[in-house]
Amino acid sequence: MNRYPLWKYLSILLFVAVGVFYALPNLYPDDPAVQISGASSSLTLNESEAAIAVKVLEKAGIAVKSTEVSPRGDSVLIRLTDSEDQLPAKAAISERLGHDYVVALNLAPTTPEWLTSMGAYPMKLGLDLSGGVHFLLEVDTPRAVQTRMDVYAGEIRTALRKERLRYRTVPEKKGSLARELAFNDAATRDSARKVISKEFPDLQTDTSESNGRFLVKYNLTEQQIRDLEDYAVKQNLTTVRNRVNELGVSEPLVQRQGRKNIVVELPGVQDTAEAKRILGKTANLEFRLAANYDAAAGTYETFEFRSDTRRTANLERDIILTGDQVSNARSNVDTQTGGPQVNIDLDNRGGQLINRATRNNVGRSMAVLFIEQRFMGNRTEKRVVDGEEIEVQVPIYKQEKGIISLATIQSVLGNSFRITGLDSRAEASELALLLRAGSLAAPMHFVEERTVGPSLGKENIRMGINSTMVGLALIILFMLVVYRFFGLVANVALALNLVLLVGMMSILGATLTMPGIAGIVLTLGMAVDANVLVFSRIREELKRGLTPHKAIAEGFDRAFVSIFDANITTLIVGVILYAIGTGPVKGFAVTLSLGILTSMFTAILVSRAIVNMTYGRRRQLKKISI
Repeated sequence: MNRYPLWKYLSILLFVAVGVFYALPNLYPDDPAVQISGASSSLTLNESEAAIAVKVLEKAGIAVKSTEVSPRGDSVLIRLTDSEDQLPAKAAISERLGHDYVVALNLAPTTPEWLTSMGAYPMKLGLDLSGGVHFLLEVDTPRAVQTRMDVYAGEIRTALRKERLRYRTVPEKKGSLARELAFNDAATRDSARKVISKEFPDLQTDTSESNGRFLVKYNLTEQQIRDLEDYAVKQNLTTVRNRVNELGVSEPLVQRQGRKNIVVELPGVQDTAEAKRILGKTANLEFRLAANYDAAAGTYETFEFRSDTRRTANLERDIILTGDQVSNARSNVDTQTGGPQVNIDLDNRGGQLINRATRNNVGRSMAVLFIEQRFMGNRTEKRVVDGEEIEVQVPIYKQEKGIISLATIQSVLGNSFRITGLDSRAEASELALLLRAGSLAAPMHFVEERTVGPSLGKENIRMGINSTMVGLALIILFMLVVYRFFGLVANVALALNLVLLVGMMSILGATLTMPGIAGIVLTLGMAVDANVLVFSRIREELKRGLTPHKAIAEGFDRAFVSIFDANITTLIVGVILYAIGTGPVKGFAVTLSLGILTSMFTAILVSRAIVNMTYGRRRQLKKISI
């Protein structure tokens, strides 16, 4: 009556063994570390950079546990002995290596290779438990407004040339957004103003006369400037979220702070150097036609090739389209040359622009210009605000522009085409990621980076864990005293439940947070509750005069319905919490939902299997320890 077939015992044993195996990596804590990588994906690193960093740390009195150079040569990982040394180590290495390298904080895994080779990794811990990396980024909103005015300037020049209105560009005044155009007579100036007002109603226009020149001045309103700045932050926020998703970080926090700051928290991230480079990188593309040989000076710009700085090409100033019009991008391999390439799909607007530009220029060359901006620091400038002179910090950027492709237009292009001429597959993959995630509306720079310790404090976490252990100890003692041998069975099932829950969270890559621990504690209580229902039912059946074998069978079978009903309703609540909740609520819902599944397995199947193996083979069973 109380026997399982052999296959059921083996199935339970296999499931428990798998759970224990995937829970093992959680016994190996991460090492605090700093990671060095190139500011550009094409920059490789080797043992020489690692040796330089180690010497710097030794001079600063920081103990180094070990160093590792990645097989691809794109990063160096330096393991430290104390988490308190991470920030001083980062500062010392950054000062020595300079802006060509990215130095970021990291948590380096110590899981043995024999476990990771079989896909066993520790579960990720939230910022409130083991910490992670906190970034505070500042959006350069004035640059976004300036870029928008540059776009307006190009479109206005195109509109005036289309109307055959001759003009001269007036040099920009430092610190002013307003732009001016000069004309030879008042009639042409007035006609130009009408064109600008009609084509660009968002702009404010004004006319004036100075030294025989007839001027049109155009500018944005204060409200438009605020709207553009707000849009830049929102667009960057969306792009950062997309880039974080591309990195595959679990339970990240990406949110706006104040008028122009963005907070990014990455719990348990394993490659913070890569995350820092991808999040803050301002990379974009411009598609331009090559200038004709007879082009007048000032109508074109000269750029170097990224792959060979000795080569240059003259490109028209007018931009056909930018990376903003890219709807999808995928890195691939050129089947003809074997080199890296990026396949690009444009949105409808981008398809129309590229089609219009190539329709009448078949046979001419078109270049793909790669633009990257690096934050180099701040400089102090004096500015007059409301009649008062104040000092402000102005970010300094180093802009690098290089041609990655210059090819002849063989036919009219549409919404899909490819880019070749990239240095490496890593660069192609990174470019595709950046274009796919969306370009930044304005440059950003990191104003703060730090490891986040437990937000509740180490002492509070220690007290929380201790109180949990005390509670579990009391439960174990209670079960042993009240239910004797069956209480021991419940305690074994309870321990296995915890191990299986940790194993499942590791397999699924779930993130454990402090609310998640609360979900685990609640799950353990519910698991014991299921055993209490079963054991109480067995006692009732014994009092009714049933034999021990019959009482055991009736206790497990009849209590199953109550256990299932109670757990399935709680599981539904957990799923709803996960679907509509965020942050801590999701952490609680994950552990609660997984814990319900493991508790039903251990309380019903595992407990029954242990009882069956103990009593099932006894034909003449007169008494049981309950």
